[in-house]
Parts: sequence; C-alpha cells; structure tokens
Amino acid sequence: MKNHRVVVTRHGGPEVLQMVEEDLPEPQAGEVRVKVLAAGISAYDLMFRRSGSLPGTPRVPFTLGEDIVGVVDRLGEEVSTLEPGQTVAGATFCLGVGGGYAEFICLPASELVPVPSGVDPAEAVCVVVNYLTAHMAMHRTAGVQSGERILVHGAAGGVGTALLELGKLAGLEMYGTASKYNHELVSALGATPIDYRTEDFVERIRSLTGDGVDVVFDPIGGARQLWRSYRVLRKGGRLVWFGVAAAKKEGLRVIPLTLLMRTLLALIPDGKQAPLAPDLGKDNAWYREALAELLGLLAAGKIKPVVAECIPLAEAARAHELLERGGYAGKVVLIASGN
Repeated sequence: MKNHRVVVTRHGGPEVLQMVEEDLPEPQAGEVRVKVLAAGISAYDLMFRRSGSLPGTPRVPFTLGEDIVGVVDRLGEEVSTLEPGQTVAGATFCLGVGGGYAEFICLPASELVPVPSGVDPAEAVCVVVNYLTAHMAMHRTAGVQSGERILVHGAAGGVGTALLELGKLAGLEMYGTASKYNHELVSALGATPIDYRTEDFVERIRSLTGDGVDVVFDPIGGARQLWRSYRVLRKGGRLVWFGVAAAKKEGLRVIPLTLLMRTLLALIPDGKQAPLAPDLGKDNAWYREALAELLGLLAAGKIKPVVAECIPLAEAARAHELLERGGYAGKVVLIASGN
C-alpha cells in the first residue's frame, strides 16, 4: 500500500498543488499513524501556497493542512491512550505549516482526541481549528458574559459561523457582517446580518444598538478595518483580532500594518481593550479539553458546522480555486480518496 499526499511544488496559483505517491509513513515512539478521512482547508493554506515570504513557510515541496479527522491505523511505541480503528481528530501544529492533505499522516498521540461515534468526519474536522479558534477568542480572550453584544466579521465563514453558534449557546446578542446572499444563514444562526458591501457597519451598529457592542471579532485585519472595528466598541469593550483575510486581496503587506494598528489601539487609555489571542497549539491541556468538549457538543446536536463543500483530496487544486473565488459559506473540506 502507498500513501498519496498533495504537495506545493512551487509558490503560485492552485495549479502548483500536485499529488505524489510514496511509502506509508511509519509512526515513531509516541506517535500514531492515522488514515485520513477528512482534512480542512484554511485561508492560511492559500497564503503559504502563494508566497514563500510568509514567516514559517517551509521550503518546497511541502504539504498543507492544519486539521484532520481519521482512523488510527498503527500505533508507535509507548502509545497506550489510543487503539487501532478508533476515530480521532487533531491539529497538525506540531508539524509546522500542515501535513493534513494526505491519505495517511503520523501525529503524536497527545495531539489527537477521540471522536464520538456517529459523528460526520466532514463536520468533525470543522471543529478542530475553526471552533477551537472561536472558543478561544470568545471565552479565553474576550471572556464574554451572557447578555453581551458581539459583532462578528466574516460571519458566514468557517470561524464566523462557529462564533455565532457558540455565541448563541453563551446567550449573546449578535450581529454579523456578510455578503447579502449569506444573510439568511447569518439570521438562522441567531445574528442580525449587516451587508459589508453596501452598508457602513460602524453606522449600522450604532443605529441598531445606540452605544455599540461589547466585543468585535475581526478575522479580516488591515489598519483601517481594525480602527473601524474599534470605533463600534462601547466602554469596556474588547477588539479581538485573529486573522488577516484582507491579505487575500491586499497581499502580505497588510500583516505588519495590522500588527502596528493593533499595538496602537491597545495603548489608547479609553477603557477599551485589544487583547491578543493565545496560540492554539501552545496549551496542550486546554486544546485537548476544549476539543473534546466541542466534539461532544457536535455529537449531541448542539452545534452543526457549516460545510461548504466536500472535495476529493486529488482535486485539492479545485478546492483552492473555490477559496480564491469565494462566494460560499462555511468550510471547504477535503475527503481522502479510497476512504
């Protein structure tokens, strides 16, 4: 049996993604080999594919993919917490940029969490990074309290929909920016939609709330975007920035400008805050506990991730074309061939 994985052959467009065949990877001590059922795609995958100048980008060829769900195929030595045939979910942060676009992958057992039976792998893989990011931003960084108002930018995206689902469970009053064609989804998730293309969200929030919101979750980035997000905060409000989706159109130059603006906003002595979210991969105990909790919510039907489309692993380039084009809601998921 051979392993097939998708590699970035050079930096460029979706066409640089190519499938390679190789021997099966062997798990080292403390690792397990996982037969991948589903792998997630993120905006960061697009940035690493496009440019070698992003910090942390490995030399080509390399494999993308931050999150996977699969079946334990083989145990390395000293692994006693998992069993062959068990369905597991986990992130690939320990490998660097990724590794999930593959039929088989070896990961430390400590990075994997059992998936409850009956859970759809495509929905489960959405939980690994998207819902963990939302959970951390909402509860560890912003420290939301029931009854507070929040504004979610990119509300129809993978993390945006996760924030709305978790926000509804937390008893929050929610507003979300999205394209007009996704307003029905945003409303169904419990938020008041705002069309970011035709409406000024600063004025719209003020007209809807009077004095602003308690928390803004901003995965867009850009100096002007962060300043406008900051302006809709009421006294004691928190601006949680956790992404640079603006780089998709404006390029990587948006990243240092965003960092500078966030730093400047944090220095303004007006009672508002701009806290930085911790690194998802730094706290293994929290990561495991939170991921198990979220998978439990999924199994109980209390959350239902929005899966934009399931695309075969061999068609990873088509999946990246879809991300480049936009116009979808939720998360795009790769399904490993032969599974």
